Amino acid sequence: MKRSVATAGLFVVSFTASAFAADQGWTGMIGDSKCGENHKAMQEHNANLTDRACTDACIKSGAEYILSSNGKVYRLENQKDPALAENAGKTVMVTGTMKGNVITASKIVAK
Repeated sequence: MKRSVATAGLFVVSFTASAFAADQGWTGMIGDSKCGENHKAMQEHNANLTDRACTDACIKSGAEYILSSNGKVYRLENQKDPALAENAGKTVMVTGTMKGNVITASKIVAK
């Protein structure tokens, strides 16, 4: 009996720990899903186009905000977060949780 209670207790502790994922951090650039990792294709047509201006234009045309970090592109869950528009085209530190390839940001701070 003691063994089954101990095993059940261990299972509950293990399950509970995995249910509450700790925040992680990523450093990268806030961009858009149309351009992805960089804005080179758009900048070839307009050399004066900044990363911010390109991101803003793509968002207005229906793209979503992304975080480009270390050669990977992550979708950002909370698209309405004002910090995304404020930091479009900038390098930021994003704190939050990741599920699959999607980050739910709890904090976005310019670097």
